[in-house]
Amino acid sequence: MESLNGNEGAANGSDNQDLVQKEDKGGAKSEPLSAAMRAKIERNRQRALMLRQARLANRPYSVPEGGTCAKVAKTIDSGGGFFIEEEEEEVQTAKKLVQMPAPVIEPDYLLCEECNKPFMDSYLSNSFDLSVCDRCRDNEEKHKLISRTEAKQEYLLKDCDLDKREPVLRFVLRKNPHNAHWGNMKLYLKLQVVARSMEVWGSQEALEEAKESREQNREIQKQKRFNKKVKELRRAVRSSVWRKDTSAHLHEYGPEELVDEDEDTYRKVCTTCGHELTYEKM
Repeated sequence: MESLNGNEGAANGSDNQDLVQKEDKGGAKSEPLSAAMRAKIERNRQRALMLRQARLANRPYSVPEGGTCAKVAKTIDSGGGFFIEEEEEEVQTAKKLVQMPAPVIEPDYLLCEECNKPFMDSYLSNSFDLSVCDRCRDNEEKHKLISRTEAKQEYLLKDCDLDKREPVLRFVLRKNPHNAHWGNMKLYLKLQVVARSMEVWGSQEALEEAKESREQNREIQKQKRFNKKVKELRRAVRSSVWRKDTSAHLHEYGPEELVDEDEDTYRKVCTTCGHELTYEKM
């Protein structure tokens, strides 16, 4: 391949020399190239580019340690009607970034409120932020979970008491056991719900009084609704039994005539409806 490239370069050089000789004679301008000469120059340029690409593809290269190698294109005018592009390898040194090791931090242990022993994490600490280890967890009584509806009905809490009063009570989501297609249930820690009810009502006695008052109001409203339904039922029965008489009424007056001497008038009374007919006699 190298020898072939050399022959081509020699041929191109001879062509260039002929053009120069034509220009030097008498200082006259060179004749314009013919179509055949331009085609030959283009073929030589294409062949030289193909040889250069093949030579670069087979050339081994090495990158110095601690650096990167990049190829830079360089254009050279051959003087024969085409340009030659050569690639030069440029080595760039990479900067080494030195990072300081992170400081060693001892784990923060939590202290269990029941057994006073340190522990890393537990279900109650992760879900409800309560410092109780898994060994002391009592799911049946002390650490029992209750639903949102039960918290509102049993301890008379509102939505704002559960969701907006600081700190907001934490909860876990569970599938509804009654119907899987319903929304998830929100389960609260009963211990925290009781503490929140004491914040709202102040004491257990005030909570019981509020529950009794609410129960009495519920009974009163229940009785009112019952009386209203009975009244509507009676009205419906009365309207279904009573029928209006739409036939024409004919008065039946008795033979007795009542005389009004002051007015000099006579009147008769209907024996059926009590209508009075007043008249005068000539």
